[in-house]
Amino acid sequence: MGTGRKSDVIKNWPDPSREAAQLVVDKYGEPHEATESVLIWRRVGPWKRVVATETYYEHNFPAPHIDSVESVIDYRVPPEKATALAEFDGSVVVERTAGEVSARCHDIEANFLALNLMHDIVTGQRDVEDARMYYAKEFLDARRKRRTPYMEKLRFEPLDPVAPDPDSRILSDEDLQRAAASAR
Repeated sequence: MGTGRKSDVIKNWPDPSREAAQLVVDKYGEPHEATESVLIWRRVGPWKRVVATETYYEHNFPAPHIDSVESVIDYRVPPEKATALAEFDGSVVVERTAGEVSARCHDIEANFLALNLMHDIVTGQRDVEDARMYYAKEFLDARRKRRTPYMEKLRFEPLDPVAPDPDSRILSDEDLQRAAASAR
């Protein structure tokens, strides 16, 4: 990667993802890891990690923008809440086995908003429609330069030492041994 700064790789990225990555560099400094297409920060702010990518995705909720900055927290989502989160925002990703939830948007503030609303849905404080409407309200308030409390910080403690969920075993060793024996 040469002798320059790790973040220098973004100079070759498309404008939308370069601008989004620069916002993270401005906020948290140089990344801990960098490749030609990915920058990674670990344990900055409230985040387990932040990943900025050269690849970006067009996202129309609540208005057209791009998603290229992912903020990850440790958080256990009950499996029965996963569908509601997918209905709320397709850029909120639940990694059940790893015990992680992430939000991918253009900037850290929008990720705060999405993850705060994710928590509200999981804890039953909001339903999907209410969360989507509140997201739109804060999005507009940010454009109006009004206070946006859900975009300022996480409004809950993200670290959960029992967040990983390895699921339940349904195949016994005997089942596996019988399958291996029948394949011979």
